[in-house]
Amino acid sequence: MYAELQNAWSQLTAPGAQFEIVVEDVRGQPTRCYKNAPPTLRAVWDITAAHAADPAREYLVYGDERWSYARARNEVASMARWLRAQGVEPGDRVAIAMRNYPEWMLSYWACTSVGITVVGMNAWWTGPELVYGVGDSDPKVILADVERMERFDAHRDELGNRLFVGVRLPEARGDVIPFSTLTGDGQGDALPDVAIDPDDDACIFYTSGTTGRPKGAQLTHRGCVHNVMSMGFANTVQPMALAMARANRAESSSESDGSKERVSYPPSSLVVTPLFHVTANNCVAQPMTLLGGKLVHMYKWEPAEALRLIEAERITVMSGVPVMARELIAHPDFEKRDTSSLVTLAGGGAQVQPDLVKKIDSTVKTARPGTGYGMTETCGIITTVSADFFVDRPDSAGRPMPCFEARIVGSDGEEAPLGERGELCVRGAQVIKGYLNRPDATAETIQDGWLRTGDIARMDEDGFVYIVDRAKDMVLRGGENVYCAEVEAAIHEHPGVAECVVFGVPDDRLGEEVGTALVAEEGGSVDPEDLRAFLRERLAGFKVPRYVWLLDEALPRNASGKFLKRELRERLNPDDAV
Repeated sequence: MYAELQNAWSQLTAPGAQFEIVVEDVRGQPTRCYKNAPPTLRAVWDITAAHAADPAREYLVYGDERWSYARARNEVASMARWLRAQGVEPGDRVAIAMRNYPEWMLSYWACTSVGITVVGMNAWWTGPELVYGVGDSDPKVILADVERMERFDAHRDELGNRLFVGVRLPEARGDVIPFSTLTGDGQGDALPDVAIDPDDDACIFYTSGTTGRPKGAQLTHRGCVHNVMSMGFANTVQPMALAMARANRAESSSESDGSKERVSYPPSSLVVTPLFHVTANNCVAQPMTLLGGKLVHMYKWEPAEALRLIEAERITVMSGVPVMARELIAHPDFEKRDTSSLVTLAGGGAQVQPDLVKKIDSTVKTARPGTGYGMTETCGIITTVSADFFVDRPDSAGRPMPCFEARIVGSDGEEAPLGERGELCVRGAQVIKGYLNRPDATAETIQDGWLRTGDIARMDEDGFVYIVDRAKDMVLRGGENVYCAEVEAAIHEHPGVAECVVFGVPDDRLGEEVGTALVAEEGGSVDPEDLRAFLRERLAGFKVPRYVWLLDEALPRNASGKFLKRELRERLNPDDAV
């Protein structure tokens, strides 16, 4: 099937094809681009006029509240007109600080459709962190829900003269403009006429901030649109390749092709990760919007509620961090709920462990597993893999999308031989412009158009990338490199482990030892010595954790759902390990 994948890839990217690749000069660098990509996010939103022609076509769902595409287009246009009337010009910034309410997406499209830059503020930030973000990005308008508004209130004297718009506030406030004021002018869905350059900032998304001050990544219209194109390519090329492979097999065999049978439902996605990150906003919401699909928002992640919504809303795609898929299929309600609408159950933002790939494929009758590897700095995915390709190579992140050049760079700065480990570097249309107000960080991370991902990887003969670990997250034990992702994947094979993280523990003799913090399956337990014996059958001895912490509560995560390894490492005492 890999020959068929290459064949499909070549056909789809050839001259005249839907995903034709051309090389353009972007900010002074030769850059691989999709020739047929819309120029800006305004052009993407314009496409939704066709979806709005059907007045019953649903776009946003939250609890009992529902927005059709027609209603959303009217409210987006009204908001865009209001912003322009307040003197917010193309290139100015508007901050969004709220949970995953439908107002988030309405605000995003209203701003980006008229050249205003969205600043996605981390909803988990404390008051001082919000103040930092406002000072760094300097928005003219701040849209906030009640929780974020309360945090802003304690620091209003530090925030300067800005307009505050309240979202879902329980009562009116004289110094805060109600969101309804922005969206109800009743003048239809015609947007103000503005000129937007593809390399203008579409949004500022802040990196996770697990070390030092968060950096504001400048995602351009070109980068965001190309990510939508890459998502479309990924959802086209792999099914096309598998269809070719099935056709070839059918010519020589009458055996079943092993594909899953399902009833076709309109496209819809459960929004389970924060919209202020690229996973939910760029890789879920934007492609689904282009398709005319439905976005169902969750107030917070809860697997039982997710299962209920999948059944009630006939969800076709769920993509969150891997632990969410693991919790979903392990939940007692899984067998009680109808999940037959699911086509894809995907994970991103962290590596999907090989055992989870197989569990998804064997447990969910209609859905196939998938993953996308990417980062804020690439406006979304770099690689993706799904279905048979993922099941066949469950430790892979897939091939880089066509708009990327990719190379593995060794410690000597030279490109590493095929199959060797090194830092993954990429260049292409999805790479960010830089970091806001941080020319030093920009110069360190982006060199001659090449983005240093900071991830240790290898690439095989078919172009599939294997992420081994974060370069700075590697454990150096007595001169031997221990890659945490490899150890975590092995630990997850143990039937008693619900979740785990692996990190280095300082050691006077060896420099570092391997440590793991883990949580046992509900109602179960894990014996550390049994675990070590289990791992010794799968890993070299120096990779088996010396330190094991058995925790009674879920591992801490940041707002995007990633485990906070550094927080755990600083909090846990080696003397308390077993």
